[in-house]
Order: sequence, then C-alpha cells, then structure tokens
Amino acid sequence: MDTLSQLKEELKNEYETTKAFFERFPEGKNDYAPHEKSMKLMPLASHIAEVFAWPKFILNTSELDFGKGDYQPAQVSTKAELQQKLEDDYNAGIASLEAATEDQLEPNWAIKNNGEIMMEWTKYGAIRHALNQATHHRAQLGVYYRLNDIALPPSYGPSADTEY
Repeated sequence: MDTLSQLKEELKNEYETTKAFFERFPEGKNDYAPHEKSMKLMPLASHIAEVFAWPKFILNTSELDFGKGDYQPAQVSTKAELQQKLEDDYNAGIASLEAATEDQLEPNWAIKNNGEIMMEWTKYGAIRHALNQATHHRAQLGVYYRLNDIALPPSYGPSADTEY
C-alpha cells in the first residue's frame, strides 16, 4: 500500500479546508473564548496551523517530551501571520512526506511527559493522529465562529452557510 501518497493527499485536503477557515478569521477577536476552560481563538487557530508541520517533526524524531520543553506553541497575532504560518507549516509537512520512504513510517514515535509515555504509535499512526488533531481543532474553531456569527465554509460537504 502506498500510504505516503494517501497521507499527502489527506494533508493537502485538510490544508485546503483549513485555509478556507482562516480566510474568515476575525481580526480583533484573538482573545475570544466561549468558556474559561477553552483555548483563546488565536492560540487555537495557530495550533491548527502548526499541526501541518508535524509530519516533518515526527519523521525526524522519535518522541515529543512536553516535560522537557520540546514543544513551544506558535505565537502569531494577526490574520496575515496566521495564514503565513499555515502556508509555511503545510509546505514543511508536505515536503517531508515527499522526501520520505514507506519504511520511515514504521518506527514507533511517542508523546511523553518527563520521560513517561503518554501515547505511542508508529510514525504513520502519529501522522494520522496529527491529521485527526487538525480536524478536531478546526471543528472547535467552527464553534467559535458560529458563536460569533461568522459564516462557516464547507469542510466535508456544505455547511449551513453554503449558498448555491
């Protein structure tokens, strides 16, 4: 099975959908959150953008250890910066998949906290998990948009805001 071509196609599709969402990102609402336990709007959106570079990180490492400070969230403050972050991270992710071999998807990769394994997959599974994260968090972004009367673009079919 040619899993790399499938991952590249899925990354591209998720990128295109995310790009449409980011085109509607509301300036001046960076700190909006629907609940005190919710991420703020810009940190949520920038996290979605950075997920697109995860294939590169996953293919070039064996783990991510939060306790060691291996992860620092992206810091962007404008819609233009967010859109550029998405472009840059998508390009990094797709380039890494284009350069990869099927064998590179087989080793294990883990998320840890101070050396303790929290989750572990093959590198293929970790990249699939990253794609699921993009989908999951983009759905959250859709809720934020809806609560702010921002029309939702289609994602896996038309949204209630799609006009024909």
